[in-house]
Amino acid sequence: MQNEINEKSFNDDLHADVLTHEVTFEDPLTLACGLILPKHKLVFETYGTLNEGRNNAILICHALSGNQHAAGLNTEGRPGWWDHYIGPDKPIDTNKFFVVCPNNIGSCFGSTGPNTINEDTNKSWGPEFPSLEVSDWVNSQVFLMEYLKIKCWSAVIGGSLGGMQAMHWAVSHSSRLKSAVIIAASLKLSAQNIAFNEVARRAIMSDPDFHNGAYLDHDVTPKQGLALARMIGHLTYLSDSALGRKFGRLVRNGDLDAAEKALVEFEISSYLNYQGDKFADNFDANSYILITKMLDYFDLAHSFNDEAVDAFSKSNCNFLVVSFSSDWRFSPQCSKEITDALIEADKNVSYLQIDSDQGHDAFLLPNSRYEDGLRAFLFATSNHLNGAST
Repeated sequence: MQNEINEKSFNDDLHADVLTHEVTFEDPLTLACGLILPKHKLVFETYGTLNEGRNNAILICHALSGNQHAAGLNTEGRPGWWDHYIGPDKPIDTNKFFVVCPNNIGSCFGSTGPNTINEDTNKSWGPEFPSLEVSDWVNSQVFLMEYLKIKCWSAVIGGSLGGMQAMHWAVSHSSRLKSAVIIAASLKLSAQNIAFNEVARRAIMSDPDFHNGAYLDHDVTPKQGLALARMIGHLTYLSDSALGRKFGRLVRNGDLDAAEKALVEFEISSYLNYQGDKFADNFDANSYILITKMLDYFDLAHSFNDEAVDAFSKSNCNFLVVSFSSDWRFSPQCSKEITDALIEADKNVSYLQIDSDQGHDAFLLPNSRYEDGLRAFLFATSNHLNGAST
């Protein structure tokens, strides 16, 4: 496999070393839709050191709006989205493990996607970027694995859409990972989840600046639509109790006791508007549409006569499945269905349900029991590290 690589690094006294890489794969990637990417670029970060046996590597799979910056501080001084969990002496201990986190194709943080240049047209891909499925992300990650000369991941870990990638690794590349950690995920999306995604996409496409996805050709971005989509999505990631505890009916502007209430703005309204605007400044609308459709399309058991047990039948890795009590987007029942299928398939699986009122976002946030469970599972996983390369 031919490739080009550009690497840069920096150190921080409080964090594991962060190495940022770019690699362009010249070999074609055949997508599930039947189209071919003649070449593609991945941007990825690594933390820790790959051992001599090259068997201490962990793959971190990001979710819908995630990126390659999972841990440490980037050049702007911002911590990674999972910095609490990745680093020296943290649950994913970079004193033991070499951790790899790519920005997947179709996303918008440097890897090949709708906002990058299509060399055939010398214009951004925009809405012409091919549709993707989870299998395409995983197959691209296989390219990365082979580039790094890693034969077997010590673990593949992901939350939400990342957990779906971990499941796909376990089903389709069972000999290439020792363990799979599936966090706040499901075997397929419910009708309600698909509906939320459709409403979010409609919000984007209704923005006058969307221009059928060709907004970059018009030198505009559909920020209002993307902000609204994020506000809708963000609400589904939170729980009613967490919102009530943090915001209640607190007023940011105006006076509820005044006769004229038109100027009243609640704190929750201000918070959601801020989250929407911030997201719209940093994410690409076509990527959002593309990746939410990926979520909708995912169905692990579809190719196995809709039998999840059959899907997992040839997996030979260890599994940890984690859920959160207040997550109503991917409820504990979804994780129990995964666990039950693994048990029926006679696989080695541990299940951990965390009591939390943080909703779906809990998988990103500090929680001592969650940390202890992940640490213990990976400690058991690390027993093979002193052995031969696998």
